[in-house]
Amino acid sequence: MSETVAADLVLLDQPFTAPGVRIAIAPAMMRYALRARDPAVLSAVIGRVLPSRIGDVVDGIACLGPDEWLALLPAGTVLENETGQLVSVVDVSCRAVGITVEGPGAVALVATGCPLDVERMAVGRATRTVFETVEIVLWRKAVDAFHIDVWRSFAPWLGAALVAGSPS
Repeated sequence: MSETVAADLVLLDQPFTAPGVRIAIAPAMMRYALRARDPAVLSAVIGRVLPSRIGDVVDGIACLGPDEWLALLPAGTVLENETGQLVSVVDVSCRAVGITVEGPGAVALVATGCPLDVERMAVGRATRTVFETVEIVLWRKAVDAFHIDVWRSFAPWLGAALVAGSPS
């Protein structure tokens, strides 16, 4: 019996489908880390994804901490500090990969490796957490859909772990 090692893992090149669940690499996205010296400038409820209108794009910005926000936007979107306030906008697009988990079995699959009570996680909530031992940002997009942002170096392992945890 051969053992799988990290060097054998590759990023999902095709969506994986199992009964009740579909796992795929999310489309390319722009990622911006936002910080504010005055948290009131970007005030939000921690964990909530706030709608944001940027040009013709309506998407969300997640408040991950008292002065930390993450914007996930369609590829090519440029986000600039137009508030006139002391806000830091840093393009962190290259550090992470998005993985989508969708279908009636999505909650159960994400719960296999995440310590949060994923079933009770509200739609529109985002939070930093772990899957097994890997740090992720988990966004609940719909009752049966999640977006997981994971650092690029951990993405092949996370994809393999999600596939392995899927119902057969």
